[in-house]
Amino acid sequence: MGILQRLSHALGVGKGMDIEEYMDTIELENVDMMHEAADFYVKPVALESEADAKVIAEELKNRNIILLNITPMARNQPKLKMIVNELKKFVTKLDGDIARIDDEKILLTPSKVKIVKSKHTK
Repeated sequence: MGILQRLSHALGVGKGMDIEEYMDTIELENVDMMHEAADFYVKPVALESEADAKVIAEELKNRNIILLNITPMARNQPKLKMIVNELKKFVTKLDGDIARIDDEKILLTPSKVKIVKSKHTK
């Protein structure tokens, strides 16, 4: 039995359930524990329309960190580029930061939270 299989078995993840589905299930089961009061949150947001940019701006004003999934907007590259440019301007004005994590994800941070964008070696 491989390491991933043992880990999946230990976590109760069957062959028909992937790790993302498992994490969603755990979150639903532990809503009270997972959502205890905090000063700030890391919030996943899927970019599906221009209206989502307003939601993202509000979250950043509230000092939350946004993990933005751009996959839903990927089919419309001109609109995606326009929205991301607007978000860049907003984050810069807010003194936050923005960085692409991979082809599907962008990280946006609120005021005075910076992202290390280069790899440091010792």
